[in-house]
Amino acid sequence: MDLKEVILIGVALSMDALGLTISLGINPHLVKRNKIRFILSFAFFQFFFIFLGGVAGRFFDTYIVSIPNAIGGIVVLGIGVIMLVSAFKNDDKDDSMLIKKSMYLILGMSVSIDALVVGFTAFYETIKVLIFIDAILVGLITLFLCTLGFFLCRYARRVEFIFKYADILGGLILLILGMKMMFF
Repeated sequence: MDLKEVILIGVALSMDALGLTISLGINPHLVKRNKIRFILSFAFFQFFFIFLGGVAGRFFDTYIVSIPNAIGGIVVLGIGVIMLVSAFKNDDKDDSMLIKKSMYLILGMSVSIDALVVGFTAFYETIKVLIFIDAILVGLITLFLCTLGFFLCRYARRVEFIFKYADILGGLILLILGMKMMFF
């Protein structure tokens, strides 16, 4: 697989993480430390799942291809429902569900499940060193795009409507993203 294809795959795979980054970024409860942890989680799991899928190869390709998108979609959909429920409770607490440590892992894995499938189907024919290098490139692309997404959210939060309804908007984005992952 040549460099251009790996870059295109990296950009395509990072779109789910970017959508989630934008929905998280408009949440007023997240601070810089939380955003950095989400970015690192998304980038690491994109890298790790591409690498794992590439190494596992054809064996898993036969048995797991149809499952992962549904699992990731259900997790993201569930998080969206939780965000919507907490938004309608109208609690002004700073203890957002998203700030819990387990959310970094859960969301990082759920937006990267498709990377596992791509690793199974596109990266299994190359040697492990090339899979590792390609996986690092995909992780770096995700890191860059998610960082850019959080920077763009700084400006989106300044719009009073977005700031006031951030949890509802974020929850709706996650619902749509979860349904997209499950059905399309």
